[in-house]
Amino acid sequence: MNKRVTFEDLGLIPELVKACYDYNYREPTEIQIKAIPYALNNRDVIGLAETGSGKTAAFVLPALQQLFKNPQSFHTLVLAPTRELVVQINEQFRILGSIIGVRVCSIIGGIGINNLN
Repeated sequence: MNKRVTFEDLGLIPELVKACYDYNYREPTEIQIKAIPYALNNRDVIGLAETGSGKTAAFVLPALQQLFKNPQSFHTLVLAPTRELVVQINEQFRILGSIIGVRVCSIIGGIGINNLN
């Protein structure tokens, strides 16, 4: 019988584990199980998975953990090819990072900064 993998098992700090459960993530997805431990060990990760598989959280959570351990005014730059993806990434950083006080700013071509959350 296979043991279920938890966010704790991936090496996430308790604050981010709580954020995952608060956000209704009950257990890590396959892409998160494979990617998060590598990213937490400062390794580059390239992941390919279906839409809705948790890819965004797979890179957001390690970035937030690094920021938590090494607080800085400016920490992570994410480039995305579409406005929809920028909004999704912004939301993940904002929601999962709220427990550690993260501030997020998205810059999208053709949209004023006052039109974003």
